[in-house]
Amino acid sequence: MLSYQARFENERRWLTFDLLSGRVGPQHALWDYLTREAGVSDEELRFFADHPCPPDVVGINYYLTSERLLDDRLALYPPSTHGGNGRHAYADVEAVRLRPEGLAGPRALLTEVWERYRLPIAVTEVHNGCTREEQLRWLLEVWDAGAHLKAQGVDIRAVTIWALLGTFDWDSLVTREDGHYEPGAFDLRSPEPRPTALASLARELVTSGRGSHPVLDMPGWWHRSKRLVYAHSLEEGGTRPSTPPAAARTLLITGATGTLGRALGSRCELRGLDYRLLTRAELDITDPHSIDAALALHGAWAVVNAAGYVRVDDAEREPARCVRENTEGAVRLAEACRSRGTALVTFSSDLVFDGAQGRPYHEGDRVAPLNVYGRSKAEAEQRVLAVNANALVIRSSAFFGPADPHNFVTVALRSMAAGQTFAAADDTLVSPTYLPDLADACLDLLIDGEKGIWHLANSGALTWAELARRAAELAGLHTTLVEGRSMESFGLAAVRPRNSVLASRRGTLLPPIDNALHRYIHEAGHRQAPPVEIVERLEA
Repeated sequence: MLSYQARFENERRWLTFDLLSGRVGPQHALWDYLTREAGVSDEELRFFADHPCPPDVVGINYYLTSERLLDDRLALYPPSTHGGNGRHAYADVEAVRLRPEGLAGPRALLTEVWERYRLPIAVTEVHNGCTREEQLRWLLEVWDAGAHLKAQGVDIRAVTIWALLGTFDWDSLVTREDGHYEPGAFDLRSPEPRPTALASLARELVTSGRGSHPVLDMPGWWHRSKRLVYAHSLEEGGTRPSTPPAAARTLLITGATGTLGRALGSRCELRGLDYRLLTRAELDITDPHSIDAALALHGAWAVVNAAGYVRVDDAEREPARCVRENTEGAVRLAEACRSRGTALVTFSSDLVFDGAQGRPYHEGDRVAPLNVYGRSKAEAEQRVLAVNANALVIRSSAFFGPADPHNFVTVALRSMAAGQTFAAADDTLVSPTYLPDLADACLDLLIDGEKGIWHLANSGALTWAELARRAAELAGLHTTLVEGRSMESFGLAAVRPRNSVLASRRGTLLPPIDNALHRYIHEAGHRQAPPVEIVERLEA
């Protein structure tokens, strides 16, 4: 029923080039539309036909959502997709989210351009607002399409990375000023433009025509079955299962039972990174034989070490175990990765600092830990980088995330939602870190080939009590349930620094803490009105 509208849309996309090329005459598919409905006179159209000025190069922009599908079954789609032409109502949806067989793709589009105009072609925007590996996959796919057609005689002049220096607020087409930044071939969040993996891939493509990064072994999200978000597309067309290619190089993550390890695995799953999340039985970082066996078995291109001793106060009673798991284990893993040429990421902590300085801590500041846990991490940093200069060491602090029921923010909100007073330190400043943000930034830096120490924490500084109050406010709970106390009053075994706020001189990659808390509240489903009896008691 909507085939006439689809034909119209497919013709309309060429109209600019058709006018410039002098192709719009009485026999053109849109002649009647232009003269009868759009109010363009015959004289105006004939002027273009009589004075053609075809471009020297036809510039084509093609995005993953450029291909559309029209469907008059409105009930199958959300209201935001509904529209019409005055004759029929229909939903206008992204074909990539609906068609099990996938997109026609850049090769088909470029072929259409060539067959229609026989003019030199440039792909003037190759952009995918997404994670690093998906940027690489999309650039390679467009490049390969152009290279294939050029080999067949099509005059392809250029494939353009856009934007070279990234974009601000392009996710809203610059309709909002949110400060949302998407890196390009260079990341401007560092003091100087920092080359990303996209820059490395561009260099490879112009020199050898191939990309070598391991993440290119996996297909982009537009080829994976999880892209299909409409139930009837699964019922009508079926899906091809998204299994990793047999030759896909894998990423190993240690610490399968820990909060950080699970968060990293979750983000790898979402991002289409082939990974293995390993338990201690599968890879014990304190055992050289276990390390060698796991690396030999999986042939990993990288290891993210999320294992280790995390109980800060218990470490005062178990110093030997803490050092063995946090220091010795990390060093053994670093040595094994260096010998195999395997990339390594390992994690440190804000507790390597003593809190004595009056500003946030940067990567180059002197470490001076106050407790056993902090000393184990400080020693691990120094020794890991001494044996493996290419290792990436991430310092972070105060994790919270929607999938972890035991983190500070979740426990605070759960207590306050039940009407209970929640005590928190009001004399200790920290940098709260949203786990999905941390995991994504960590994976991006790994893919970029970064090394050395990086600070990753959501920008901002809060006391623990302020963090609880801010989360309560966003969740619609009464902030008066938060009781601010001194850190000393909790009687903890390990001494904490009064100020362990992290900042970075290498690049501020995580958004502000308020932004993270808003997303956490939404993801975790914490937003609620407090029980009526609590409201009455607080307002009495």
